Amino acid sequence: MARALAPRKALTVSQWADDNRHLSSKGSSVTGEWVTDRNPPLREPMDCLSARSNVRDVVLMFPIQFGKTEVAVNALGYCMDHDPCPVMVCLPGEVSMQKWVAQKLNPAIDESPAMKRALTSVASRDATNTRTFKDFAGGQLYVEHAGSPSRLKSTTVRKLIVDEVDEFANNFSGGDDPLEMLNGRTSAFPTTSQRLYISTPQIKGISRIEQLWLKSDQRRYHVPCPHCGHLQHLEWSGLHWTPDVSQVWYTCQECGAQIDEHHKTAMIAAGQWIPGNPGAKVRGYHINCLYYQFGLGPRWAELAEAWREVQSDPARHKTFMNDRLAEPWEDAAMRAVRHNAIADRAEPYKLRVAPMGVLAVTAGVDTQDNRLAVHITGWGRGMAFWTLDYVELMGDPADDAVWVALTELLNTPIQHECGATLRIEAMANDMGGHRGEAVKAYVRDRRVRRPMVIFGATANNAPVLGKGKLMDVDWRGRVDKRGVTVYQVGTVAAKHWLYGRLSTDADKPSDQRQTHFSQDLEPSYFAGLVSETYNPAKNRFDKRRGARNEPLDTWVYSYAAAHHPELRLHRATKADWDRREAQLLAMAQAGSAPAEVLVQTQPVTASTAPSTNLFDLAYGS
Repeated sequence: MARALAPRKALTVSQWADDNRHLSSKGSSVTGEWVTDRNPPLREPMDCLSARSNVRDVVLMFPIQFGKTEVAVNALGYCMDHDPCPVMVCLPGEVSMQKWVAQKLNPAIDESPAMKRALTSVASRDATNTRTFKDFAGGQLYVEHAGSPSRLKSTTVRKLIVDEVDEFANNFSGGDDPLEMLNGRTSAFPTTSQRLYISTPQIKGISRIEQLWLKSDQRRYHVPCPHCGHLQHLEWSGLHWTPDVSQVWYTCQECGAQIDEHHKTAMIAAGQWIPGNPGAKVRGYHINCLYYQFGLGPRWAELAEAWREVQSDPARHKTFMNDRLAEPWEDAAMRAVRHNAIADRAEPYKLRVAPMGVLAVTAGVDTQDNRLAVHITGWGRGMAFWTLDYVELMGDPADDAVWVALTELLNTPIQHECGATLRIEAMANDMGGHRGEAVKAYVRDRRVRRPMVIFGATANNAPVLGKGKLMDVDWRGRVDKRGVTVYQVGTVAAKHWLYGRLSTDADKPSDQRQTHFSQDLEPSYFAGLVSETYNPAKNRFDKRRGARNEPLDTWVYSYAAAHHPELRLHRATKADWDRREAQLLAMAQAGSAPAEVLVQTQPVTASTAPSTNLFDLAYGS
């Protein structure tokens, strides 16, 4: 009775681990009792998960084999023995979940009497002690994986441990985000819940752990220089070595003195976590491979040798950045296409007014459930392009009103800077997720010039515009040669082409650039244009977090429209561009009114939509 009424001891996770946790040879290179002093940087992250801690969310962006999973196991054992409550551990997939149970959880329970004593039953055939569910005094343990939304529902927990966050899928087939579904499991404990997120980062811009880290107070482990005492966090750029890597040392940021690796143990013991973004509610920790203790990871010389070897192989370079430096990897070409850098080089031309150099215009349309996103692009010699307009027409594509607005927009001539006018010569419309039939019906009516129905190709190596396929049949069930033709678009190839142009234009003057954008475009347009980043592991572009990708998608569709079989701007020769320019100047010399009259005398109907203009007279339609 006295023990039941006595106040709970002020025990932290690290203190519990030092007293009760035992390491097994199945999952650790060092067996026996757990000693936090062997790896001091783990103490504070563990103690954030203690019962009396006021920290709600903890983010660990750590390198591999640094003990980040041991933090989770220690927090779990502390919960089972000292702070009982419902707790969930979630892994990315079923395979990783089974490995975690076999190599981390079961050995920890077998070797740590305090964890085994807390279990209601240790019988293997008892329903309260299965591989993925364990009942213990005062709480329950659920081990789940994020491969199915049903596994993340109908469970209420006070503590949530999420391992390898960056391996989670972007979203389920139903559109739900697995991490947000997990976060909802703790909503029944609004003031006492705790969540731990652990991972090494992957691709910059789409990394979940990076996103969580940026929202945190961004703590780094600072160690004192053995010569001047200056506190600093160790960076890879501070590591130096001789050509044969026989000697490796670190240079102090303050005094420039040489720090040898044998100083590392004392430096880490005297180190401390210092926040870089104080005031943030989320507690975030980041550390790299330079902090490996002797016997618990590679030496500095081994890391330097590995760094030299991976420089010629992008895949190995990425692995080193992610696994050893715990930094998100970014393709060199992607560094020059940040949206703020592109916005800074926007040019002072008005939207829907084609600057000198524009000789053809196409449009791309993305179909959403409640709107149509439209990108109008001007093209010039060498496939230089100008964004002439980007608009979103609100309305359900199942209703004809939004299509009427689209027809009016695409059939309105574009004013050219020289005084002539240009018409949109081709349009590519994505079939959309739920409005494919509405898109096909619109293209079937041919209300605009050269409309195309398109869809993204499954193959990552598909050409920008593939061979068209007839989709309609006649009353006899045969292919209707006058029906709708659907084209597949190689989005990966188109995005590589765009990002390559954006990258090479980074340091060029405006008159030499191949990519041009108006200052009148909204800031959200530039963020959306580079809202995806290339993932070399999957050979595809993945969406960054926090920006809509309609500007990028519609640009790709407009680029595909420039490849229309009747247009083929990408195959235009110098003579073809010369003829277009001569025709445009002839229109300008004739005066803008005649040019307007020529366009307006061709009313757009279902039967007359493919009417000719001066460009068609010059090149054929």
